[in-house]
Amino acid sequence: MKSSKIKFPNKETLSKSHFKIKKSFGQNYLFDLNLTNKIVKNSMPLCSTIIEIGPGPGSLTRAILENGAKKIYVIEKDRESIKFLQPLQKLYPNKLEVINDDALTIPIYNLGNFPRQIIANLPYNISTKLLIILLEKINNYSKITLMFQKEVANRLVARPGQKSYGRLSILTNLLTRSRILFDISNSSFYPKPKVNSSVVELTPREKPLYKFNFKNIENITNFIFSKRRKMLRTIFKDYGGDKMLIQLKISPTKRPENLTLEEICKLEQKLFS
Repeated sequence: MKSSKIKFPNKETLSKSHFKIKKSFGQNYLFDLNLTNKIVKNSMPLCSTIIEIGPGPGSLTRAILENGAKKIYVIEKDRESIKFLQPLQKLYPNKLEVINDDALTIPIYNLGNFPRQIIANLPYNISTKLLIILLEKINNYSKITLMFQKEVANRLVARPGQKSYGRLSILTNLLTRSRILFDISNSSFYPKPKVNSSVVELTPREKPLYKFNFKNIENITNFIFSKRRKMLRTIFKDYGGDKMLIQLKISPTKRPENLTLEEICKLEQKLFS
């Protein structure tokens, strides 16, 4: 059976069908096969286990399979969307496993065998929550290629001193080497979202840049970046203020957006030791 003989869903057939786009699921689908193929080509070579989250009608799933995936697990919360994946299951028997569940609640890191790779156009409404979950278990993956809103992607790759630098930048760059591969216009999606997207590659580091506890870094970055316009001496006035910061060789007049990864880890070890 050849894929050219199978009718796959597209923007026109989806809009004419009785399928209802669910805003609560953050559904914005990418049907352009040139773009889905570009995402997969930028993710090569493929690992023995591929995981996709939020496949929807399966355009990216199709591209992954057509590029030689041995085994792909797709996690789809919307039961109604699963019917669109049935032609691919018939075309690629035993290669596509569909899991009707919430990606935020299942142990993704246990799916299949290592090496695992994630390739996904994440639903916008869960992208940052899901990223945190993936980062906490980052050693279970060999490579991650994800599509985010462009604003979120910029935060992932931001460096100290840049406007987008914050909690996500710190967690991401302590644990991975991150880079934006390319941007995708909002006009490429159905329904059309208000913002453009970017495809981001995250390659896990062999070991974190510095010693730290993940939950503690989450807590301290949440705390300091909720006061990002204030100087550190003000933020930490109840924790030793200038004296503590000078002891750690951190300028008390710095603001959170100028802290290096090393300085963040110094603060984490001091405050949670």
